[in-house]
Amino acid sequence: MANQDPNIEVSRDLVASDMVIGTDVYDANGDSVGEVEKLVLGKRSGKVAYAVLSFGGFLGMGTDYYPVPWETLTYDESLGGFRVAITKEQVEGAPRYGRDEEYDWYEGGRTVSDYYGVRPYAG
Repeated sequence: MANQDPNIEVSRDLVASDMVIGTDVYDANGDSVGEVEKLVLGKRSGKVAYAVLSFGGFLGMGTDYYPVPWETLTYDESLGGFRVAITKEQVEGAPRYGRDEEYDWYEGGRTVSDYYGVRPYAG
């Protein structure tokens, strides 16, 4: 087992996390709004609660992170990325945190859910 290849073949319903990180995210018009920077998982459920998008900055400086409820993302094979039903302007006004900031996922999660009009993550 120690020499087993850790790569996971992608199936219709499964994808490895390292294939999601860095994937572009597009708005309803097909315009890029950012990329997936990280995934936030429920400790007990193991389900993805949020995708954290990044856009802006230069060489990682000045980048802001935008938590988006996972359920608002849909993979679009024709784009090779995720699609969200929001505009870049809406994302720019969304809850976010800076590169060196701690994020309060309990309170922030409620704010994110309210902003995107979905039920708060319940684990």
